[in-house]
Amino acid sequence: MFYYVFEFLDKTYDIPGTGVFQYISFRAAMSAITSLLIALLIGKRIIKWLKKHQIGEEIRNLGLNGEEQKRNTPTMGGIIIIISTIVPTLLFSKLDNIYVIIMTVATVWLGMIGFIDDYIKIFRKNKKGLKPLFKIFGQIAIGLFVGLMMYFHPQIVIREKYSSQEIAIQYQKKCLKEASDFYKEESRSLKTTIPFLKNNEFNYGVLTSWMGKFQKYFEWLVFAIIVTFIIVAVSNGANLTDGLDGLAAGTSSVIGLVLGLFAWVSGNFIMANYLNIMYIPGSGELTIFIAAFVGALIGFLWYNSYPAQVFMGDTGSLTIGGIIATFAVLIRKELLIPILCGIFLIESLSVMIQVSVFKYRKKRYGYDYASSHRVFLMTPLHHHYQKKGFHEVKIVNRFVIVSIILGILTIVTLKLR
Repeated sequence: MFYYVFEFLDKTYDIPGTGVFQYISFRAAMSAITSLLIALLIGKRIIKWLKKHQIGEEIRNLGLNGEEQKRNTPTMGGIIIIISTIVPTLLFSKLDNIYVIIMTVATVWLGMIGFIDDYIKIFRKNKKGLKPLFKIFGQIAIGLFVGLMMYFHPQIVIREKYSSQEIAIQYQKKCLKEASDFYKEESRSLKTTIPFLKNNEFNYGVLTSWMGKFQKYFEWLVFAIIVTFIIVAVSNGANLTDGLDGLAAGTSSVIGLVLGLFAWVSGNFIMANYLNIMYIPGSGELTIFIAAFVGALIGFLWYNSYPAQVFMGDTGSLTIGGIIATFAVLIRKELLIPILCGIFLIESLSVMIQVSVFKYRKKRYGYDYASSHRVFLMTPLHHHYQKKGFHEVKIVNRFVIVSIILGILTIVTLKLR
């Protein structure tokens, strides 16, 4: 909103300083600061309201340290994150940008799913919350929405760089003076980025190339399914990671910073040309959204760090996972998720391994043997370390450190090929 106001003032009245809103870096900084302040200001009031109405999720008795002191802690604090992300985005971004629109829709939709889940747990006194089938259906719906929008919307395009041979031909025809001259015209594409490879682009269309003339009728469906799988997986991975004070918010903050960097360089053809990465026109505007997201997470951490004054609940965890996945897909860096979101991945894998091995041993050796020979003391993985006697703060700090290392490794993939 402010972008259009100050653009009008700059062009109509030429007021000094109004042109600064044309710069993505300035609006991203303002977005981050605004979201942080909103989270800090409304956080205290929301927590007070949640406590007044005794909105707290029932804590299961898992035999872990610190369970008793968490029993009266309010939940649904994810509302703080959602509000603090959406408001600055609406204030500082270009509202007609399709990438911003998709991220806003995804945030609100996933927030609603998480809110309904928490509402059923708290007000309906149903520990299971929203039925898994309905929850997955909601995640699939937003996944299909994102995938179909990316395939069919005319504003979602990339500009591919000329090959060395094509550049040589261009030199013979005309002088290439600007970085933009090294790129072809805008086009819709199913290409994405593969880490650690020199020619680091993969076209999802290859998966349906065997269909011949029928390829164009099915490639959109395959692409939408892949996007949906990624969003569902990462959203649930973040949900599993949300088990200790500050763990999900802390690791997600690191992930958000890295994604923000990728969005900025992908939307700037000079930086994209220098780093030899895919140039995605318009994606730079996502920097404003992710700046607000990171600011909201840091502001939420003010109240969620140990000992937590509020839990994010599924309202927050499902939303932040979905935001990360959708954002990565939009800037075509989703294949970096196993590295960047390594904490989410290992938390999810620990549950899958624990359940699979238990079922196998139970079937072959019986329940008693399977119960006494578990792979982990408890899953998700952070509970395993709690059972081993590690303090909650130490576990969270070390997981965040690992997330930082993974974030740095992800950034290194820009040049390490």
